[in-house]
Amino acid sequence: MMLADHPAYKYAYDAAGGSAEAPKYVRKQAVKWLHIADGNHDKYRVNEKLVTAIGNLLTLMVMPKGPSAGKRIGVCLTGFQWFLLIAVLCTVHRDNPHKRKYQSVLLEIARKNAKTFLVAVFYILLFFLEPRFSKFYSVAPDGKLSREVRDAIKEIIKSSPAIGGPAPGRFRLMRDQIICKDNDNEYIPLNYSTDRLDGKQPSVFLVDEAGALPNSYAIEAMRSGQILLQSKLGCVISTKYPSIDNPLESEVAYAKRVLEDIEEDEELFALLYEPDETTAWMTDDLILKHANPLAIDVPTLWESLLQKRQRAIVMESARQNFLCKHCNIFYQGAATESLVSIDDLRRGRVPRIDWRGRRVWLGLDLAMTEDNCAVGMVADDGESGVLAKAVAFIPEDRIEEKTAAERVDYRAHIARGDCFACGDRIVSYAFIEEYIMGIEKAFGVHVLGFGYDRWNAVSSAQKLEQEGMEGTIIEQSSRVLHPTCKWMCELVVQGKLHHEENTLLEINFQNARCTHDTNMNRYITKKKSAGKIDLVISIQNALYMLYQERINGLGWVVQY
Repeated sequence: MMLADHPAYKYAYDAAGGSAEAPKYVRKQAVKWLHIADGNHDKYRVNEKLVTAIGNLLTLMVMPKGPSAGKRIGVCLTGFQWFLLIAVLCTVHRDNPHKRKYQSVLLEIARKNAKTFLVAVFYILLFFLEPRFSKFYSVAPDGKLSREVRDAIKEIIKSSPAIGGPAPGRFRLMRDQIICKDNDNEYIPLNYSTDRLDGKQPSVFLVDEAGALPNSYAIEAMRSGQILLQSKLGCVISTKYPSIDNPLESEVAYAKRVLEDIEEDEELFALLYEPDETTAWMTDDLILKHANPLAIDVPTLWESLLQKRQRAIVMESARQNFLCKHCNIFYQGAATESLVSIDDLRRGRVPRIDWRGRRVWLGLDLAMTEDNCAVGMVADDGESGVLAKAVAFIPEDRIEEKTAAERVDYRAHIARGDCFACGDRIVSYAFIEEYIMGIEKAFGVHVLGFGYDRWNAVSSAQKLEQEGMEGTIIEQSSRVLHPTCKWMCELVVQGKLHHEENTLLEINFQNARCTHDTNMNRYITKKKSAGKIDLVISIQNALYMLYQERINGLGWVVQY
């Protein structure tokens, strides 16, 4: 079979071509993979011999249960399942066809989309494809979830004589492990709550239901164990969970930055099945299709989802489970949504801003001394738009720690001038104060004043005021900041928030989440954002000052 005729290629081609049934980030991943599949990449290619081998193996596997029980798995797989298997396992280096391109896999998908079955197929293929003595692990929040993958593998092997082989068989199926006797490859399910995960050296690992884990220990422990391996693969799979602060959200936020080309990570393959729009979930069938790719091809699943949706509409008690588990939508007391689109933000990007002679307002976000701080600067461009610049400040001795924890290459941003490292384990406020007082000379501007949140900033504000700068306290509430937040979002959508290239700023905007109060006033929430947003807050505070100048000449100061 020619690659262009393969179900994996056809699915990716349709998605990349703008299929409405494929969500935004799946389309982006499909575009990137098609560039390789079409032979246009000078470093990677698709190993078509391996594609054929996988196809042959899948024709030997038999569905163990369900509506398709007894059928060959190769004829039962749907487009997105083929896409995941072929893209991850068959995309290789041109100069080394035994080395896979993708070493990290992220699958965000709603419940009842056969992800456990797909993982089982994945592992069985790897039993035959990986080098001898490879070790495979799966980690889940509890023992029951972890054993579901093991049970799915056993069911397929027992239902597939050609795979299991004649008695006594190719596999040893034990309670705590599965061993392929042909090459001594071994699979072991682990329990997050009872197993120590350090010291393992997994050729392949799976972290299942990552959204239910209390922290990222399991993921990072498995990744650390792979450092010395050339052939390795790590998979994180989950549906969304009601808590916004969980390992899945960190992985998804990072994957989005990679797919948006904000971060560079050639080893990551991510399929994020979450709806592009979430507000019309009661009526918009596309929301269900975006989160449930299997339902598009399985009518019984689709009918079940429609019934669950109707139940969630009528019964509010069923709403959280439906939206979170079956639509990959957070359901909280106040609606939470992304602040702006990165594509919109980039519309305002310009090669260079000439600040000389401009009247500027500053915005300060001075957080706790061990955390990130930021200073923003804005000016009216004279054509209904705004010029903006923001820089971050981080503790110098915590660069590596923050780089690992936040998955942001701070050294690269420091080299580009988007970030300054100062102090030791805590940020140096004195350094930040010197930077602010030197802005007029450095950029040739006239500073009209600065706006700041009183929290952690009173001392620095007093010092700046002693140097002749005028400061204004900005209450960080929806009542005060709603007009500014709304204006900032409008500027971004119109491509009128002009800024020079700054990937750290884009990361902060990607992380930012907004919510609404009871009066539907919109404001940015640090607590529910997906990462650091200090640069966004500093620009918002500066925009607040510019907004007040336009409204009333800044004739008053907001107090707590």
